[in-house]
Amino acid sequence: MASVRGEEQRLASFRRRRQSQHSPLNRGQLMAVIAEPIAKPVSRFHFVLDRREVLETILVAPAILYVLLLVGLPLLLAIYYSLSAYTIYNPTWKFVGLANFEQILQDPTFLDTLRNTFIFTFGSQLLGLVLGKFGAFLLLRPFRGRKIVRALIILPFAVPVALATIAWQWMFDSLYSVINWSLIAAGFLTREDAPNWLGDPYLAMLCIVIINAWRFFPFAIVIFLAGITAVPQDVIDAATVDGAGFWRRNYQIILPMILPIMAIGLIFGIVFTFTDLSIVFLLTMGGPGGATSVLGFAGFQTGIVSGDVSHGAAISLFMLPVLLVVVIFMLRFIRRREI
Repeated sequence: MASVRGEEQRLASFRRRRQSQHSPLNRGQLMAVIAEPIAKPVSRFHFVLDRREVLETILVAPAILYVLLLVGLPLLLAIYYSLSAYTIYNPTWKFVGLANFEQILQDPTFLDTLRNTFIFTFGSQLLGLVLGKFGAFLLLRPFRGRKIVRALIILPFAVPVALATIAWQWMFDSLYSVINWSLIAAGFLTREDAPNWLGDPYLAMLCIVIINAWRFFPFAIVIFLAGITAVPQDVIDAATVDGAGFWRRNYQIILPMILPIMAIGLIFGIVFTFTDLSIVFLLTMGGPGGATSVLGFAGFQTGIVSGDVSHGAAISLFMLPVLLVVVIFMLRFIRRREI
């Protein structure tokens, strides 16, 4: 009996093993085991890139390198030359300290240039902001052809400055000025009373201010459009219900709310205008009699054209503390006006 029971147990165990070998579950598990790839060893470099601070550094590194090479290196060279007596006629480096800065500050021509730079910068920015504000309100209203007008508004910002300045030079020409011709044809002026736009010191400054404002106002329009469209419509509707008219809504509600955005755009405009020399160089060459000379043009004329590299570098570096003070003031203003 024991042998018969043992034989039955062996047969039952054999049947269970056969059934388990042919069951669908085990076949699926077997296929999964066969299809599973062999795990490869992961390199240490892979784990390094998974760290957020390392990946951020790698992604930002090209921009930092670009700034250091194209901004930091020229700045260091300007400081190096401004502290010396270096010229193209005597290229030996001799340390003179702050003597170059003292000399340019005692020069009345430099002080006139600094005054012209402030007039050119803030005059054009103020005019550009006014034009940009009214242009933005115009483009917010629906009218036929608004999309075409929005595309054309960008042209002053997209046209190369050399080409635009040459066109403006023809418009302000003493003999062939289209502005004078139009005023004479309309009966507002006679040919004898026609202004010499680029020959009069005050009119020449007005001309470069107008041209730079014309270049800046498309950017101002974009800034105003972004700010106005970000104002909640509920606030404007509530002001309208309370009896606020168009001017009160814009100058007591919308304008205070978009002042931080305006200030950011104004910082960019001031920085680019304060260091710009293209319009003056192409239109007036600093004339008449230095009436339109600005710091960028004066630094170029002194350091590159005249060969006095040390004084040219000192004039160029003088823009840095002035811009730093303006930017700090604007940023503090933005922080106080944040809502």
